[in-house]
Amino acid sequence: MSDQSLIASVFASVIGFIFIYSYFVIKNVRKTVASSSSVTAKTICINGECRSEDDADVIVVGAGVAGAALAHTLGKDGRKVRVIERDLTQPDRIVGELLQPGGYLKLIELGLEDCVEDIDAQRVFGYALFKDGRNTRLSYPLEKFHADVAGRSFHHGRFIQKMREKASSLPNVQLEQGTVSSLLEENGTIKGVVYKNKTGELIKTYAPLTIVCDGCFSNLRGSLCNPQVDVPSCFVGLILENCQLPYENHGHVVLADPSPILFYRISSTEIRCLVDVPGQKVPSVSNGDLSKYLKNVVAPQIPQEMQEAFVATVDKGNIRTMPNRSMPAVPHPTPGALLMGDAFNMRHPLTGGGMTVALSDIVVLRNLLKPLNDLHDSYSLCNYLESFYTLRKPVASTINTLAGALYKVFSASPDEARQEMREACFDYLSLGGVFSDGPISLLSGLNPRPLSLVVHFFAVAVYGVGRLLLPFPSLKRMWIGARLISGASGIIFPIIKAEGVRQMFFPAMVPAYYRARAPPTKT
Repeated sequence: MSDQSLIASVFASVIGFIFIYSYFVIKNVRKTVASSSSVTAKTICINGECRSEDDADVIVVGAGVAGAALAHTLGKDGRKVRVIERDLTQPDRIVGELLQPGGYLKLIELGLEDCVEDIDAQRVFGYALFKDGRNTRLSYPLEKFHADVAGRSFHHGRFIQKMREKASSLPNVQLEQGTVSSLLEENGTIKGVVYKNKTGELIKTYAPLTIVCDGCFSNLRGSLCNPQVDVPSCFVGLILENCQLPYENHGHVVLADPSPILFYRISSTEIRCLVDVPGQKVPSVSNGDLSKYLKNVVAPQIPQEMQEAFVATVDKGNIRTMPNRSMPAVPHPTPGALLMGDAFNMRHPLTGGGMTVALSDIVVLRNLLKPLNDLHDSYSLCNYLESFYTLRKPVASTINTLAGALYKVFSASPDEARQEMREACFDYLSLGGVFSDGPISLLSGLNPRPLSLVVHFFAVAVYGVGRLLLPFPSLKRMWIGARLISGASGIIFPIIKAEGVRQMFFPAMVPAYYRARAPPTKT
């Protein structure tokens, strides 16, 4: 073989080797990129900055009750939704376990009623009140509704997981675990969010509308509203096992000293107990003060048939606490973004109305967004969605006001006038008929009428004054009666003021009310 032939043969072999080597390198790179894309939800990284490639119509931050229900609702309407939730494992909370009948009706309206199935949820048909050895049963006025309509109580985490499964079953809803650190803002408009995914990558994702539903601990609400969070009390939570309630399929409220105690069944074998402790701190768990408080102060005040199970549960030591937050809805409309759920509006959980408010808000928002094909005109959309804050008021303000007012009325007080108001409320509800049906229909979310709430609240006050003045008035009793009316006003009027008098009672006077009739025309 000549030198030229040898050189040509070696050269051909080298070229062949390089070609084969390049083929396998490129194939491996493509495989790696494809694998990376599936982990980071189709992200591209340029100069160290990662950005989501498949931008959505709507970004939902948080997959709790509000976030999961909203994602399913918007996805069912054809929107491309990306949900970013900090932790997709089943949550374990001591609240969010009671859904009022009004909330269940909203669940039906959203097509999510099957989320309370197969989780050992219990039907709830009303309440039982206990005070100083007396008790009265209050039933929901459900006669006009289908037999399936009632309240539901359940393990919060099971309900949430069913909602998440329902949302992620839609092909245009993407549920991803990640921690949102901030909103992306350009010239006063929210364009999307920055979040860290499971692998620790910091990613930017964009959408014409971002809805923040990241709960009571929201770190984003400060950008979208003026938060005024109050912590009136804390809940101490226990689970009583293999115990019977005095009235099965009813929530139980004990008007104890210093504040109410709640019992309701969350499964066929478990009863949730929530002990309200006024203030922002509870007795110490570590040194046994909380256990002593529960056994020596609380236990003697609960129905006798549950005392043994209550003390046994305390002795087991599985006691949890959480602060109860209250925050009126004080938004400042921001183009490209919206707040919902507990990130936006909270009330004392005594009446179990939080999920009803959230689901009602979703129905309002869904109806507002339905006629819009294009969400990209952020300023027109923001102007249009201002009507949301007024249209939500009948349900939200009624439940919020009732929760705040009932908590103050049901709590013990050294003030004689407040004691009379508390006694009058118990006796008024015990009268039955319209005297109990009206307040219970408000509490259950079946009659979201703020004026009806005010009428019944002051009817209780007048009833209390009448009890004081009959059969023979005295100067002392007249003075207590005057203070009772004054105290009632001091309870309810500040809550109404925080909710907004015009939005609550005269929504037609609010200019934004009429914007719902004229959605942006751009398509």
